[in-house]
Amino acid sequence: MRRELQLRSWAQDHWLEVVMGMGFIAVLLWFGLVVRDFLPKPVIRSEFDGEKAYSHVLAQLEVGPRPTGSEANRHAGDYIIQVLQEHGWKTEVQEFVYMNTQARNIIGKMGSGPVLILGTHYDTRRQADNDPIPALRQQPVPGANDGGSGTGVLLEIARVLANSSLTNEVWLVFFDAEDNGGLEGWDYAAGSRFMAENLTIMPQSVVIIDMIGDTDQQIYKEHNSTRALQDQIWAIAADLGYEDYFRPEYKWSILDDHTAFLLRDISAVDIIDFDYTYWHTTQDTADKIAPESLERVGRVLQTLVERSSRR
Repeated sequence: MRRELQLRSWAQDHWLEVVMGMGFIAVLLWFGLVVRDFLPKPVIRSEFDGEKAYSHVLAQLEVGPRPTGSEANRHAGDYIIQVLQEHGWKTEVQEFVYMNTQARNIIGKMGSGPVLILGTHYDTRRQADNDPIPALRQQPVPGANDGGSGTGVLLEIARVLANSSLTNEVWLVFFDAEDNGGLEGWDYAAGSRFMAENLTIMPQSVVIIDMIGDTDQQIYKEHNSTRALQDQIWAIAADLGYEDYFRPEYKWSILDDHTAFLLRDISAVDIIDFDYTYWHTTQDTADKIAPESLERVGRVLQTLVERSSRR
């Protein structure tokens, strides 16, 4: 009872100090909440998901074959623009006419600093002239791997890089008019040539992916690519444990969407799995694509961008 009276007496004598102390604590708590709102938010790294990339391949296939100038090609391009914008990328289109046919390149941009281009083509071949069945050689190519796989990977890259701290300006470029070379006077890679010839900003480097979704993935080094950038990419693949899929040997010399940039003395690499049995056939369909293959390529590209940003 005596102790209780002592405590009550102390509280009566020091009530002002108690109130002021509680007020000070409240101010500190309020200040902490305000400061927290102004601090930079931690960046949570998103992992590239092969299944999500595969869903974009399937979305392209639902449109049907997508040769340059076709209605299906236009719908496929609109889909690409929509996905880029959903993930916060600034989108631009390059409209051009090639062989009296309307075409367009699609570009998504994010970040600031030296420009790094990740590119692929989204058009498909209008004739399956490599089909083993002669009667099918006038049919269009479905384009699951040749056109669809690279598109799927870059659209998933758009999602994962939207959550990255970029110190590069990254361009995701979807080229049109790539895949009808040798047909009725058409050249290959017309869309990338149009972009390279009309650049107003010179990119630091260009990485092209093409036909990389094969279930039997074997990506060899390509002879025409810039060696230093190529070695950097293959080293990343080795770090990620993908040596069995990114083979450290040279095999092919390819004319592809990287060629026009090389001609302008821009560092460029073509990542391509040219050992694809169904190339330019009617059998280039969804069952020939593996989400795991898409994921390996996507994680290599994601790591390349993130390491470039850290440097």
